[in-house]
Amino acid sequence: MEDHGGGGKTAAAKDCPAAALVAEIAAVAAGEKKIFVHGVGREGLMMKALCMRLFHLGLRAHVIGDVTTPPAAPGDLLLASAGPGHFATVAAICAAAAAAAARVVLLTAQPAAAAGGSADRVVVVPAKTMVDGDDDGDDDAALPMGSLYEGALFVLFEMVVLRLGPILGQTPNDMRSRHTNLE
Repeated sequence: MEDHGGGGKTAAAKDCPAAALVAEIAAVAAGEKKIFVHGVGREGLMMKALCMRLFHLGLRAHVIGDVTTPPAAPGDLLLASAGPGHFATVAAICAAAAAAAARVVLLTAQPAAAAGGSADRVVVVPAKTMVDGDDDGDDDAALPMGSLYEGALFVLFEMVVLRLGPILGQTPNDMRSRHTNLE
């Protein structure tokens, strides 16, 4: 790990984002603490998808802003996403979680601009975000705005869940048993 300004930590370039998230989530699960997720826009939708799978794994997972979200406490974990590096609302949520002594992990594609002043760890997800612009002359090669980052989050989170299952002793049938029947 290297210090990345503001007291936050950025995973070294060789660190795998999936391994970093698996380690963070498994540590919180072992302590039976809560996991909170937060993101804005389409990143927020990906964070909600992760929260759903964490719940399916039997973890105490919550989306920031839901009316049933409990308070953060020491030892809990906030997973927040700011693909372009900074969103004022994400920075505020990270600061609030840090003030509650929760561990804060920020996911971003732009670590140099990361709103990680309150983050204990910054996990880099290498993908194009909306701050990279669409005027690079290669419009056919990339999806618009932050789509690549958002898609990368989805695939990353599915890999994390796949790796967490055996660590937590959860089978696909265990996960399926926690799926809603009110659809």
